Amino acid sequence: MRDPKLTASQMGRISAEEYAAAPESGVVVILDNVRSAHNVGSAFRSCDAFKVDRLYLCGICAFPPSAEIHKTALGAEMSVPWEHCADTFSLVQRLKDEGYTVVAVEQTAGSVKLGSFRREAGVKYAFIFGNEVDGVAQDVVDAADFSLEIPQYGTKHSLNVSVSVGIILWAVT
Repeated sequence: MRDPKLTASQMGRISAEEYAAAPESGVVVILDNVRSAHNVGSAFRSCDAFKVDRLYLCGICAFPPSAEIHKTALGAEMSVPWEHCADTFSLVQRLKDEGYTVVAVEQTAGSVKLGSFRREAGVKYAFIFGNEVDGVAQDVVDAADFSLEIPQYGTKHSLNVSVSVGIILWAVT
């Protein structure tokens, strides 16, 4: 065997308690009306992998406890702090008041391409990901500080929301 896979203990993963006590990353994720519990579970798992401070589940969005979320989150719904908010727009206003730069992950006329984005040291970011069909609601896009776009080169104009979460979090952390 040339390159054996590492075991969980060899990877040195932290416990849920250590996760909670670790310094904040300055990144939060907002899901805007993401209806699929499996997509929400995948978002939890990506948020855990990249040590996101909090996951906001807004509007008509699945939230724990849920067998479907647990199936894809693999328990990350118990390590990642989360909050359900009835209204995404109100949450965006609240986070802006708390000093976050709010970023809609969306294709817009003025969106910044992901490869051009540079995270500024000391700045807290809230990344908003939208509904599986309609994306981020237009009033939420309008309220964001700017839009960030994942460049795509195929025939489809969008990615699955949970895939987008993973790409953005990898790129910004």
